Amino acid sequence: MDCLFCAIANGEIPSKKVYEDDTILAFHDIDPQAPVHVLIIPKQHIRSAFEITPENSAVVAHIFEKIPSIAKSLGVTEEGFRVVNNCGDAAGQSVKHLHFHLMAGRQFGWPAG
Repeated sequence: MDCLFCAIANGEIPSKKVYEDDTILAFHDIDPQAPVHVLIIPKQHIRSAFEITPENSAVVAHIFEKIPSIAKSLGVTEEGFRVVNNCGDAAGQSVKHLHFHLMAGRQFGWPAG
């Protein structure tokens, strides 16, 4: 398998880690779109949100359980942050491995676009 995020999760490619446990890894985005911009990935290869199933959905729940503590560790306050998942080419998913962008430190407009 030729997956950038699997290689990062396996330690084959270095990253600036923010959080890691047996299930997930959070690291700084190399092309940040906000003052705080980290990616949170499952270590298990799940191609996109289209592949979330009852058998693997616990990893997504675990990611969302950890987001508040990851945000706090980065100095993010309750003032706000954004969590984004791009699913598929039309949505801008550039790496075909499920991941969530946690971004903060600037105003985000709505509608997103």
